[in-house]
Amino acid sequence: MQSIQVGVGPVSFEDLIHVARGGAPVELTDDALSAIDRARAVIETLAAAETPTYGVSTGFGALATRHIPTEMRAQLQRSLVRSHAAGSGPEVEREVVRALMLLRLSTLATGRTGVRRETAQLMAGLLTHGITPVVREYGSLGCSGDLAPLSHCALALMGEGKVRDADGTLMPAADALAAAGLVPVELVAKEGLALINGTDGMLGMLVMAITDLRMLLRTADVAAAMSVEAQLGTDRVFAPELQAIRPHPGQALSAANLTAMMADSAIVASHRTGPLNTVECNRVQDAYSLRCSPQVHGAARDTVEHAATVAARELASAIDNPVVIGESVESNGNFHGAPVAYVLDFLAIVAADVASISERRTDRFLDRARSHGLPPFLADDPGVDSGHMIAQYTQAAIVSELKRLAVPASVDSIPSSAMQEDHVSMGWNAARKLRTSVDGLARVVAVEVLTAARALDLRAPLTPSPATGAAVALLRGSGIEGPGPDRHLSPEIETAVGLVKSGAVLAAVEGVVGPLD
Repeated sequence: MQSIQVGVGPVSFEDLIHVARGGAPVELTDDALSAIDRARAVIETLAAAETPTYGVSTGFGALATRHIPTEMRAQLQRSLVRSHAAGSGPEVEREVVRALMLLRLSTLATGRTGVRRETAQLMAGLLTHGITPVVREYGSLGCSGDLAPLSHCALALMGEGKVRDADGTLMPAADALAAAGLVPVELVAKEGLALINGTDGMLGMLVMAITDLRMLLRTADVAAAMSVEAQLGTDRVFAPELQAIRPHPGQALSAANLTAMMADSAIVASHRTGPLNTVECNRVQDAYSLRCSPQVHGAARDTVEHAATVAARELASAIDNPVVIGESVESNGNFHGAPVAYVLDFLAIVAADVASISERRTDRFLDRARSHGLPPFLADDPGVDSGHMIAQYTQAAIVSELKRLAVPASVDSIPSSAMQEDHVSMGWNAARKLRTSVDGLARVVAVEVLTAARALDLRAPLTPSPATGAAVALLRGSGIEGPGPDRHLSPEIETAVGLVKSGAVLAAVEGVVGPLD
């Protein structure tokens, strides 16, 4: 597997995904090592000076006024990391910890933090050997960065605490390092602080959420196209000239996707000018959940791209306090997580609303009064069979939870550190709930795809478009049967969820119409 190069510049979204999810090894570039050495020389000069320097020869936070003697500074670093590794709760996912470590390494590589090259190289070594420190769910307030999560990672560099090896086996950090041929470091002046003072956890989760949402929003367009088609909706409302008079870029992209996917549909063609079987096609307008899909999906896209802009800026940042500037170190407030926390909350709103409109489109299939000729609940024998009745319940339960998760975390603040840290971002909490929201959105969209596919089959002998037909064929080829008597539905839902999350549904459609925007 090719190594990801970490230099003085930012890592990319793609680099982060390769390391966090793909397990790619990492290497520090020569320019990064040179920058690290230059900054370390500044720190060593300040450490030897008689004048105290915050973060180098003093305590931290509310204890910053105490000057620490030279002989106690190694103990200061150990004490800082040990005391701050105070997380609690379930283990954080491996991909989150790897993303967090990569982003901290990227900041170390800027030459703004003052760590030694052997410390940075050891962090790279943990990533390369697949050694993942155990990080706990709770502990970060998202100000002074993600202190507790990063401290659990720094603890592993010291050969302390618990880690999981590349196979996922839980073991003492010292044993895992020894097995990989790695030697723990004894942290010296400034290093402990440099390892724990960053927004890396919340940023890593933001980048992964953006990556997932970009795919899921295109998949939501697939689901919407299937639903509009199967509910005998019109594609005329998605015409480009109608989008042009309200020029939001995401709306135009979503509408173009819907138009492309519904092209050459016998179902759509059948009701443009006259009746279909016993259904009179005299509706003036489709319901909002059908007609306004591009407006909702498009606004979601635009919000995701705003979040991506913020993430790119943060990836290009060197987050630490104090930071090395020239031949000195300067205290600053760049560790505050507000910019990241806000967009994490925005994306939770996006996930909730896109899931909400998806659930509404699904529900229309199940009501005989609104489904335009489909059997109640898409059941084989209504009354004996319940069809997809409870699949919509599952959607509704998830959407209700997503609405609760859309309440922003970033508007809360609980002062800490004896009122020194008197306003915090709660960005870590925003990131954790967004991960749940993204998962919920995928599940809701999967149920819509599953239900819309059943409805499209029930429109036979009329055939769906080649694009939506490819999505139906994917489900049928994955063990999900077409309409028929009731059967155990949960496994089919989980199969559909897997096909949505993996990108298989999107890929099947794009195999027909080309890349969706």
